Amino acid sequence: MPIISVTMIEGRSSEEKQALMRELTVAATTTLGSPPESVRVILNEVSSDNFSVAGETMTARRAKQNS
Repeated sequence: MPIISVTMIEGRSSEEKQALMRELTVAATTTLGSPPESVRVILNEVSSDNFSVAGETMTARRAKQNS
């Protein structure tokens, strides 16, 4: 039973998240030969204040990009 865990910044729509989970299930089914019923996908959403790149939060990075 494949378990796929994804951590991403919050803010995506339910439709986007459902599409991602669907495509991850297809990828696992195709590459591993697992039946879709056995594939589990867990989405963990975090705020942009709690996600950083190179020690800088995504909130700060986005603020710089929008300036």
